[in-house]
Amino acid sequence: MVRVSWVSAAGSTHLPSVTMAPHLRPIVGPDFGAVDGASDLGAIVGALLTYGLIIAVLMVVVCAVTWAIGSAHGSWHVCSKAKSGLLVALGGAGLTGGALAWGNWLLDLGATL
Repeated sequence: MVRVSWVSAAGSTHLPSVTMAPHLRPIVGPDFGAVDGASDLGAIVGALLTYGLIIAVLMVVVCAVTWAIGSAHGSWHVCSKAKSGLLVALGGAGLTGGALAWGNWLLDLGATL
């Protein structure tokens, strides 16, 4: 649900008239209080991001070790799969780590439109 209010230059909130004065500007943003349990949802998303980041970092370690062992034993097939897994795990760690910052940036950007 999106809450829209009109704020005049003096800061008083009122209903918009048919002909809007140029000193009125719309303030549009998400109404996080409209959903019951929004704070619980934020905690769940935060926990999922934490678990996702931990799993991605563990996969980076496992793939790097597998790549090193495969390289030491001359197994090019294992090295190739471990290298692919390492790149996917690094991408997943980057996306998981940047998801919250990207979401906050989009919310701030939407408020300025």
